[in-house]
Amino acid sequence: MSGKIKLGISTCLLGEQVRYDGGHKLDRFLRDTLGQYVDYIPVCPEVECGLSIPREAMRLVGNPENPRLVTIRTKIDYTDLMQSWGVKRLKELEKEDLCGYIFKSKSPSSGLERVKVYYKNGMPVHNGIGIWARMFLSHFPYLPVEDEGRLHDPGIRENFIERIFILKRWREMIVRGKTMNNLIDFHTDHKLLIMAHSPQLYRAMGKIVAEGKNHNIEELFHDYREHMIKAMQLKTTTKKNVNVLQHIMGYFKKNLSADEKQELMEIIESYHHEFIPLIVPVTLLNHYVRKYGQQYLKRQFYLNPHPLELKLRTHV
Repeated sequence: MSGKIKLGISTCLLGEQVRYDGGHKLDRFLRDTLGQYVDYIPVCPEVECGLSIPREAMRLVGNPENPRLVTIRTKIDYTDLMQSWGVKRLKELEKEDLCGYIFKSKSPSSGLERVKVYYKNGMPVHNGIGIWARMFLSHFPYLPVEDEGRLHDPGIRENFIERIFILKRWREMIVRGKTMNNLIDFHTDHKLLIMAHSPQLYRAMGKIVAEGKNHNIEELFHDYREHMIKAMQLKTTTKKNVNVLQHIMGYFKKNLSADEKQELMEIIESYHHEFIPLIVPVTLLNHYVRKYGQQYLKRQFYLNPHPLELKLRTHV
C-alpha cells in the first residue's frame, strides 16, 4: 500500500486529556501498535462543539431512537449544539478519505452501542447510540466502525483490521482506474480472504467478475463493492478457515512428501480443535509457498492480510 490508512478515532483513546473530568482513556494498542500503520484523525465531539475541560457530565435522556444529550446536574440540553457542529464536522471528514473509525464505548456522544439512555423516571436502558456516533453511522454507512471495548475481543479486532486494510487496497485500485483488468486482479488477490469470511458471497463475487463485460463499469464496481463489504462484515470462523487451509493445501499435492502432507494435515486438524492458533498453519503454508514458488498463492492476501507485528492471528 502507498501511505498509511486513515482512521477516525475518539481523541481520548490517544491519551489526550479531553474527557469531562479532565482525564483520558488511552488505549496503548491503538496508539502504539496499530498506530504504526494508520494515521489517526482525532475527534472529540464535546470539546470541538465548544464545551470546556473539565465540564459537567452528560447522559442520554428520552426515547432511545432519538435521545437528547443533557447534563446530569443542571439539565442543560446540548443536543442541538452537538448536531449543528456534527453536520460541519462530517463535511470535513468527507475530505479525509477515512477507511474506518474507532469510537469510545459507552459515551453519550461517541458510544457505538449499549449506551445508557435514561427515561424521565430515571431508569436507564442499555440500547442507545451516542449522538455523534449516530450521525457518523448515517453519513458513512459503509465504513468499518468499532469501539475500543469490542476491539479487546481478538476475533472482532482481527475482523476490523482486515476490513480497513482491504478497503485501503480497494481505494488504491480505484485510483489506478476502474477497468476490468484491475477488478480481476483485485478479486484474484483476495479470493481466499473473501472465502474465509463468506463462501456464499465469494461465489457471488466470482460470478460478478466473470460476467463483468456485460455490465456498465460503474454499476459493476458498485455491485462488487457492495458484496465485498457484506462479506468482510462477516467474521471468519475456525470451520471457514479450515476450509480455506485445506483448499490451499491442494495446491501442493504434487510438491509435498508424504511426511510433509501428514504434518500439514495434523497441524490443520490441531487448529480445527483449537489447540493452536491460526498463525501456526498459515506460517507453515507460507513456508511452502516460498519453497515451491507457488505464484498464485504468493499474491493471496489471506496468507498476509495485515502486518505480522499486529499479532492478530496468534489469538484466533
